Amino acid sequence: MIDPALFSLRFLRVWERNLLVYKKIWKVNFLTPLLEPLFYILAFGLGFSGLIDNVKYGGADLSYTEFIAPALIATAVMWNAFFETTYASFVRMYYQKTFDGMLATPLTLEEIIIAEIAWSATKSTGAATIMLIVLGLMGFVQFPVGLLLIPLAFFGGLAFGAIGMFFTGIIPTIDMFNLPIFLFITPMFLFSGTFFPVSNLPVWAQHVALAFPLYHLAELARRFSIGTNEISPIISIGYLTVFFLFFTNLALTAMRKRLIQ
Repeated sequence: MIDPALFSLRFLRVWERNLLVYKKIWKVNFLTPLLEPLFYILAFGLGFSGLIDNVKYGGADLSYTEFIAPALIATAVMWNAFFETTYASFVRMYYQKTFDGMLATPLTLEEIIIAEIAWSATKSTGAATIMLIVLGLMGFVQFPVGLLLIPLAFFGGLAFGAIGMFFTGIIPTIDMFNLPIFLFITPMFLFSGTFFPVSNLPVWAQHVALAFPLYHLAELARRFSIGTNEISPIISIGYLTVFFLFFTNLALTAMRKRLIQ
């Protein structure tokens, strides 16, 4: 569990450090969330427009592009947060020895790890905001309620940042990140209601999808984008909250064993 005595606002200094480094490469990172929704909408809109009828989802009749557009924001949150607390955090920890240097200061391990997770959520929010603007201009997001996607992106980023940090605590080498990506992230990307309604799956597969945090994030994204969803927002918010708290504590335990004990 997170010990309040080992945590303070000093974590913002770690967050600020990551921001200063990011400012040097932000132009490259800006392109992906700017172009990604355009490519997806063009590919699926043009490629599937004559093959797929309207999608029945949450009591609404949606075009296929209307259905997948909010999920693009949810998947962007997942990829940005997870990659930041896996590959990027691992490089800072193992190769650059940044964490070792921080632990030589008054910073605690808890403050460093929470800052890493918060930074991953910040990057996710930035990417989601850019995508929100692009999709909004294309007419796939309803405003002003669509602006709630911005705090939702930060919230979802915390959940995926936490599980990414957990894997960083237990993965021995950077090459091994291929395993959680292949066994966890990729199935979640494909079967969380991103490209087709979960209600179209067999009953057993629907239950599996309910365990994926991306499913709940995509559901909330559709609620705030097009005003409909298949599951209660309260359930999705509660699930993501529990998921974040659970994996944050697991991440702290794993990182403590790796760096201190």
